[in-house]
Amino acid sequence: MSPPATRGKNKRNRQGDNDITSEILRKIHAVGQVNNGDVNQLYVIWKPVCQGCRVNTKDNPNCFCGLIPPPGGSRKSGLWQKMPDILQAIGPDPVKDLRNTDETPAGLTNLGATCYANSVLQCLYMNASFREIVFSAEPDLLNEQPVLNQLARLFAQLHASKMAVIDPAPFIMTLELDNAVQQDGHEFLTLLLSLLERCLNHSKISKVKKAVQDLFRGSVSQVTTCSKCGRDSEASSKTEDFYELELNVKGLKSLDESLDQYLSVEQLHGENQYNCELCKSTVDATHRIRLRTLPDVLNFQLKRYEFLPKTTTRKKITSAFGFPGELDMGLRLSEPSQLEWIYDLSAVLIHKGTAVNSGHYIAHIKDENTGQCAKVVHNNNTVLPSCVGTTPADTSRSHIDVVLPQSLESNAGSHKESFSSVDAYRLMYNLKRTRKNDDKRNHIANNIQLEGHKGLHNGFPLPPHLFEDLKDVNAAYLAVCEEYKLKKEREQHHIAERRQEVRSILSEAPVRLLEEPFYWVSTAWLRQWADNVIPGVIDNKPIQCSHGEVPVSKIGCMKRLSVKAWEILFSKYDGGPALSNSNYCMTCLIDGAQSVVSADSYRDQRILMRDLANDVIAKKCSDGAYFVSKTWLQQWVRRKNIDAPSEADAEPTASIRCRHGQLKPEQPGAKRLLVPEKLWLFLYKDAVAVKPDDPLGCTTFPSDSELCPECSDELSEVACFEDSLREIKLRHRQNHEKLAAGKGIPLSLNCTYYLMPSSWLTKWRNYTSGSGKNTSSSVEPEVLDPVIDALKCEQAPRKAP
Repeated sequence: MSPPATRGKNKRNRQGDNDITSEILRKIHAVGQVNNGDVNQLYVIWKPVCQGCRVNTKDNPNCFCGLIPPPGGSRKSGLWQKMPDILQAIGPDPVKDLRNTDETPAGLTNLGATCYANSVLQCLYMNASFREIVFSAEPDLLNEQPVLNQLARLFAQLHASKMAVIDPAPFIMTLELDNAVQQDGHEFLTLLLSLLERCLNHSKISKVKKAVQDLFRGSVSQVTTCSKCGRDSEASSKTEDFYELELNVKGLKSLDESLDQYLSVEQLHGENQYNCELCKSTVDATHRIRLRTLPDVLNFQLKRYEFLPKTTTRKKITSAFGFPGELDMGLRLSEPSQLEWIYDLSAVLIHKGTAVNSGHYIAHIKDENTGQCAKVVHNNNTVLPSCVGTTPADTSRSHIDVVLPQSLESNAGSHKESFSSVDAYRLMYNLKRTRKNDDKRNHIANNIQLEGHKGLHNGFPLPPHLFEDLKDVNAAYLAVCEEYKLKKEREQHHIAERRQEVRSILSEAPVRLLEEPFYWVSTAWLRQWADNVIPGVIDNKPIQCSHGEVPVSKIGCMKRLSVKAWEILFSKYDGGPALSNSNYCMTCLIDGAQSVVSADSYRDQRILMRDLANDVIAKKCSDGAYFVSKTWLQQWVRRKNIDAPSEADAEPTASIRCRHGQLKPEQPGAKRLLVPEKLWLFLYKDAVAVKPDDPLGCTTFPSDSELCPECSDELSEVACFEDSLREIKLRHRQNHEKLAAGKGIPLSLNCTYYLMPSSWLTKWRNYTSGSGKNTSSSVEPEVLDPVIDALKCEQAPRKAP
């Protein structure tokens, strides 16, 4: 069964209501008084209370449907939004940034293009030995070194903050980094370690002073051996410090292959021969790099970028590169060692993207305490860590990427675990803890005397100066969380109360009996009261007339409230004014009745005048006395259902009046008709009524009005010129037709003529006169200049080219 056509029914009802209203107003005008029945009809009080309308009905003051959504429903804005959407107005929930547990790694806010810095900082923080060094720096040293001070505060927040996301802005600003510019992670770490080395060098604690060197510094020597005498060069005995080993990736499949290449023997011959000091000559030689000492934290920088000489640009190498979870470097040392040099993979810095100067950095970091891997993901706003499960025991090779990072922990009894990545950019290995090198691993921490052991977190003590600062930060953050929680509860309670208030008052709003007292309220205010979280005061001014009462013309803009509902609203929201059932405007009703009667009279009179105008247009009227525009009168006749003059009734003679204010000569756009005097008076009266302040007014042109002499002269000149031009064109056209037809043209002494070849003229006639099928067979005549030259004799001078 199809639903009823509500809109069409409402239109028919409104038309019927308008007819009833007009009849009542005519009766009021006739008898000069208003009774209660008239008021009930005019203000539509008699209509029943609506039930279940799809929308709020404007022409029924007893309809309160559609002001609120149905039970369980919601809206896109206002009081009836879904609760989470409403709560967005009080700001983001800081509780969402609350750290789950002490063991959960904290993230860093991405300030724009600082993912490279955030990844490096996370890698350094997750290194327990480096973290102890930063926490062990003296307060005086921190006060003297702003970069070290901000790094210590940042590490303290990552260590024991209640927030899951830490803002690194103070540290980034201290380094004066541009957060809109992407930089290289390798260069950033190199410069940062160099800067921290200089800062820590001012420490009074000896082991802190050299901590960066002790943790990250190894040494190599460049050994050149003469192939003739077999001796090493003097420079071969010198060592060079390194904080990372830069290894090739192109053409290599794994870290082992890259290390083999890095430590391989290079043959020096030809142009690269070696000048041996002992042999006193240039000879063939060999060159190799020897590892002399290794650091606790071994960094491998993978050369993912190659220089292209042809384009003078760099290109990223995206081939897969394998690396082990456990790395034995003992056999790669130049001299045997009693210690075990076995390293665990602790972090992988990944650069996503194919571009060299852009992309995205992600760090996979192994927690030294739990053995679990955390993937540090850099979003637009925050850097959030997520712990990942261990690799299955039978897995021998895993892929490290941003989609599914694997654990970096090896399982007991399984094969040695290895990984592969097409984007791995830096590898960080930590020396494995064994009985043989426990003393070496712990010699830094054993010689560092912390000033206090307050604020234990993850087994690490924070020194008092960092602990107190962090304590205040955490207390402030928890206070903000608690304040938001209370604010949220208050807002939820307020929303629940407002919704209940709206439902309760709307249930009391309908007036059930016809004779029951009531109050009028503006529908616009009622809508915003029912839809806004915080409504304003009652505003009934839009439904008042100039006499301060309720006019019948505002019936579609107001609702009829019960006394109880009005008193509740008025006591709470104040405003007004209060407009009861006795506040209908008698003056407006009398004026309205007069307007209806006047409209009836005008309509009847206009019907008679329209019939007369039709006779004028049909040339059936012979008593014309005044000129009007023909176009204007035709448009005036076509308009229907006119109850009063409108703008279109102005200027019936405007288009036939010239710029001098006189009657314009008849021409296109200024056609005119003579209308009878009674029709003119009717049109003139309306024109003056519509524009009483028009300075030109409605110009009257009686039938004996003379044409404007200036406009007539101008028109005559134009007409003469056009006639002359028309005659010349006609003569030219006749001559062209004669020429095309091959007929003779009379010659004149005062005219210049030119000779043309008759053969070319024949071709031209055939070509121009061809039509239909003959057109395709017509040959286009050639260019005229060479043809005319053919008429000249051989002795005649020719034009220069």
